[in-house]
Amino acid sequence: MENGYGRRPSAMARPEDSRSSTPLRLFVDAKRKINEIYKEVSGHITDSHVFLDGISAASQVVSEEQLSKVESFRNQVRGIQDVLERDHMKVAFFGRTSNGKSTVINAMLRDKVLPSGIGHTTDCFLCVEGCEGQEGYMSRQNSSEKMSITSVSQLAHALAGERDHEECQQSSILHIFWPKTQCHLLMNDVVLLDSPGIDVEQDLDEWINTHCVDADVFVLVLNAESTLMRTEKSFFHKVSEKLSKPNIFILNNRWDASANEPEFMEAVKRQHLERDVKFLVEELKVMTEAQAKDRVFFVSAKEALNSRIPKTLSTPDANPVVEGYQARLFEFENFERKFEECISQTAVRTKFEQHAKQGRQIVDYTQEILSQVLEAATKKRAACIEKRKDQNDRLDYLKDQMKILSLESKERIKDVSEQSESKVSATMTDEIRRLSLLVDQFDKPFHPESLVVQVYKEELQKHVEAGLGQNLAARCSANIKQSVEEVQTQMTERLSALLPGDSKERVEGLLFRRDFDLSYRLDCQHLFADFKENIEFRFSLGLTAIMNRFLGPRGTRATLAGLTGMVPSNLPPGVTVTEGPSSADMTVAMLSGIASLYSRTSVGLMIISGIVWKSVGWRVLVVGGGLYGVVYAYERLTWTNRAKERIFKKQFVEYASDKLKLLVSFTSSNLSHQIQQELSGTFARLSLEVETSKQSLEKEIVDMEVETKRLEGLITKAKLMRNKAGWLDNELERFIKQYILH
Repeated sequence: MENGYGRRPSAMARPEDSRSSTPLRLFVDAKRKINEIYKEVSGHITDSHVFLDGISAASQVVSEEQLSKVESFRNQVRGIQDVLERDHMKVAFFGRTSNGKSTVINAMLRDKVLPSGIGHTTDCFLCVEGCEGQEGYMSRQNSSEKMSITSVSQLAHALAGERDHEECQQSSILHIFWPKTQCHLLMNDVVLLDSPGIDVEQDLDEWINTHCVDADVFVLVLNAESTLMRTEKSFFHKVSEKLSKPNIFILNNRWDASANEPEFMEAVKRQHLERDVKFLVEELKVMTEAQAKDRVFFVSAKEALNSRIPKTLSTPDANPVVEGYQARLFEFENFERKFEECISQTAVRTKFEQHAKQGRQIVDYTQEILSQVLEAATKKRAACIEKRKDQNDRLDYLKDQMKILSLESKERIKDVSEQSESKVSATMTDEIRRLSLLVDQFDKPFHPESLVVQVYKEELQKHVEAGLGQNLAARCSANIKQSVEEVQTQMTERLSALLPGDSKERVEGLLFRRDFDLSYRLDCQHLFADFKENIEFRFSLGLTAIMNRFLGPRGTRATLAGLTGMVPSNLPPGVTVTEGPSSADMTVAMLSGIASLYSRTSVGLMIISGIVWKSVGWRVLVVGGGLYGVVYAYERLTWTNRAKERIFKKQFVEYASDKLKLLVSFTSSNLSHQIQQELSGTFARLSLEVETSKQSLEKEIVDMEVETKRLEGLITKAKLMRNKAGWLDNELERFIKQYILH
């Protein structure tokens, strides 16, 4: 019957000789044992690497070379474990086309698994492996897709019309997975490799390199009706060149044909045996003559297969049982027994011997590294105790000196700051007195338009700010910076003496790590933001000008703003004034009243003119008015942009001087603060280095205590791991004696 993956083998087809005493169990037991040992080795190497990697490189207990070596061991052990998991006993069947290679494999599997028949049948490599469960399946090369077993005939048969010749070339391989429970060979990790005829391919080197280098046993299937041909000899000569003394069995298949000529049977058998033995011993030189005679068999694979397939499933055989049938079946079973003994012993030696020896080298070298670590840790512990005592003495001296230097540095910073503040205050006061000279140096073009005046004002403010800053810097910065640098140098020299040698060069860089530059930023743009110029024409003999002379600008503004209200209005009838105003009040009231009339209407001018005309006469009035007009015209004609600029600058100097006087104390204090910040920052950076050095000493002392305890634990751990390495070496030695040298 067939299912999704192929035929389900009948329970009647299960071998009766799959008992635990089969020689193949040697390989299975050895594989299980060495995997258990390598699991312990892997754990030990991993623990050793973690242990060694956890040791600080600065402790100089473990070298980079040792750690790298253990890391390489860990990767090497992982690789060996992967190989051990995949390792199996592999037997490769080769021979000319139609010699019965596939039939031999089917007989060993006890079922018709591989395609067979007359002529060129198998046209690619077929690898038969065991699988779990009761269902067989197949897969293509480099593919995990499960396919039905029936697909073998379509993909591997040379005469199949639907096969893909590009995917199924003669050097390609198909994997056949057959239930382990149906064949004790598969159950015991044996892999059977079928091949195309060696007479249909010229590039045999590719076959050998791809499929033969990992084979434990080769089975050369010959046609007993023919003889050992040059093609077969040539192939195994190539195998012998690439592999050292390969294990070869020779099956003279189709020996049932000899029953047709019984009188020549023994002679033909001797002839084949002599030629086969000569080929193995004298040409290939892979074994002795006695060994070679035990490797040559005369069988009929077809008879063996038919005898092993249950009658309910086998195809009726039209050929009757011929003479020597039982002998040939016994010969085939004898071949299987010899084959199992040979492949088990050979596979254990070829698959596990090198791994066992390599494992011993790994654990021996690991044991040596652990011994070196143990010795280095013991010496390191003694050095830690001595160093901790020296660091304690140095820490006490550092603390005492730092207290003294802190007090001295604070007093020095205070003196330099106060001296610099006094110097800047005096210099800035002097510069304010000379402000008109600085303003006169501003020569940008002036125009009374409001937008132009605004730009002119902004540029003048920038000019004043830059000029004052440059003057202050020129007169003060050099001396102040020299004083600051002297204090910085003194602090650096004193504090550097407290630092270890490797820190002194770094401290010198801290002092001059940036250029200290004094800032005299006055921010004139905001300081003079409320400056309002007045460049309108003002007649020098006008009423307002006269009031400015007598009352001052502030009094005039107050008067014009509303002091006319002080002039008493007409009193209501019946109200009398008990006490008259003073003469000063009367003067101010009179002038205020006159100004009010003059400023609001032309009536004032007419009234005043009438009063003067009545008093002095019209001639004097005309002469005075003429002179007054001439003066007015002169002043009016000379009121140019130049004059307006002079008035503007004069107003600006008066305004700016008042504002700047308010900043003298602030600017000098700000500069003093800059100096304090710079010197305090320098001292803080130096103190930080000293503090870092102190903390480093404290940390080193603590680290020495911790390191001492850690080294004690390290010594204990190294002893335990070294002992385990010795135990693993003994286990591998016992494995070699039990399974390889037995």
